[in-house]
Amino acid sequence: MKSHNSQEVKGKEILYRGKDIEFLKQLDVRESAKYLPSRSRRTVLRNFDKIERFIKRCEKKLSRNKKLKTHSRDLVIVPKLVGLTIAVYNGKHFQEVVVSSEMIGHRLGEFSPTRSKIVHGSAGIGATKSSRAQKK
Repeated sequence: MKSHNSQEVKGKEILYRGKDIEFLKQLDVRESAKYLPSRSRRTVLRNFDKIERFIKRCEKKLSRNKKLKTHSRDLVIVPKLVGLTIAVYNGKHFQEVVVSSEMIGHRLGEFSPTRSKIVHGSAGIGATKSSRAQKK
């Protein structure tokens, strides 16, 4: 059984909800929104101007061979962003995210985690009762 967000690969053709990615890239942001899940569709339809501005900025930066950087973690990924490498700020540094067709409908921030795994070192001398007795 396929999920509602299924993606198929037939030869080189990549499909998102039964439509070719190249076809979806040619559509307007609001037109491509009708293929998104309901929550993402609602966000895109309400903030389409913000998404279109971001896409325009991406095209301008790519024409000048500059990196795409953004703090907009809440931006919904639309088909026009597929194939781009976007550096998303996670609170400390910019983490590069390569946008693929599986990411359509998700937010940019989902692929740039803000929390990392903590690795603690060993306790120093005097930190525990048994190490207090050791020579200093």
